[in-house]
Amino acid sequence: MKIGCVALGPGYLRGAIPGAGPTPARSGAGRLRARLLALSLAALVLPSAALAQVARDPGGDAAGTVTIGVAVPRSGAYVAVGEQVLRGIEAAARDANQRSGLDGRRIVLDVQDDACDSNTAVAVANHFVRQEVRLVVGHVCSNASIAASEVYAQNGTLMITAASVSARLTDRGFPTIFRVCGRDDDQARLSAAVLAERFRDRKIALIQDTTPASRNLAAATKDNLNRIGINEALSVAFSPSDADDAALADRLKGAGIEVVYYGGDAVEMGRLVKIAAERGFKPQWFGTSAIATPDFAKTAGSASNGVLMTFYLDPSRQPAAAEVVKAFRAEGVDPTGSTVYGYAALQALVAAGNFAHTTDPKRLSATLHAERFDLVLGTVGFDSKGDVTAQGYVLYVWKDGAFTPAGK
Repeated sequence: MKIGCVALGPGYLRGAIPGAGPTPARSGAGRLRARLLALSLAALVLPSAALAQVARDPGGDAAGTVTIGVAVPRSGAYVAVGEQVLRGIEAAARDANQRSGLDGRRIVLDVQDDACDSNTAVAVANHFVRQEVRLVVGHVCSNASIAASEVYAQNGTLMITAASVSARLTDRGFPTIFRVCGRDDDQARLSAAVLAERFRDRKIALIQDTTPASRNLAAATKDNLNRIGINEALSVAFSPSDADDAALADRLKGAGIEVVYYGGDAVEMGRLVKIAAERGFKPQWFGTSAIATPDFAKTAGSASNGVLMTFYLDPSRQPAAAEVVKAFRAEGVDPTGSTVYGYAALQALVAAGNFAHTTDPKRLSATLHAERFDLVLGTVGFDSKGDVTAQGYVLYVWKDGAFTPAGK
């Protein structure tokens, strides 16, 4: 793949020159001479990359920049994941700008806080539409991505998420909506398979809190587990708090529960695991991608040791991400969790834009669907729904404040 190459095609002479006033009608030869003269004059004042970009994308920024919207939670319960994703996006933008940017244009980021809230996410999406930001990396939480994607789909904006796992996001078939992470239905299938393989003869509890993500994962895991022929001993919904966590731990302990599956976020699950341990209840805990952040171990303390978790394939351990991971670590940044996925999301936009020589969201979306690209995730493409073709979920185990592949 050639990155950053630009070429003027024959269609260029049909484009308007920015700032040019109306011209009187001329004969064919006269019109051609006038257009060539205008082109020559424009070349004196516009950088060549910017000039080529205006030709390819009418209405493009003649200053040679392209604004990419970034929507992440910078407040609320998922700040830690938002920081990971943003860190990756910023690094990818910096690296791209040190080369040729996105199709010869320097990338500028418009970062907005959606707080992982659906209504706020819609407001952020409308902000991008008003500002004519046509490429967006975000959102993080599935509820936010689903709500905002309706706005993007209606306005022809391309959105690519690094962390929203809900199957519904891409199952609706919007042609400009993509993700580089996995799907929650795949995660639920793996969770059920692990529970069945490792804990078939144990008393299993499936618990959920009030968040959509937790409810959906618990329901999907239960469905898959029951299809295998295994019934949970207990299914519980609760509202996380110190008092409720203590009461829940006592209830689970009293019921003789040996394995607890919970799709809560890092802080909520960390607190529950810690409180349960303090009350003498130490089952095999089983979490999801929502706890793939150091906040889990910080909250749970030593009780985090041995906790199982499903998460996407960790690209920070893969050869394709070696240079990027090395650069992160040189800056004192731990690239685990969703950091590299944030990098991959923006990297995919850049790779597709440079391949197709465009920043137009419709053409860029078609390219993402049709081609394969060398990203930090490996050589991947996107299927007809917009789901990435990279390897899916893996089982991990927490130990000493970090998670590693659990193995057999």
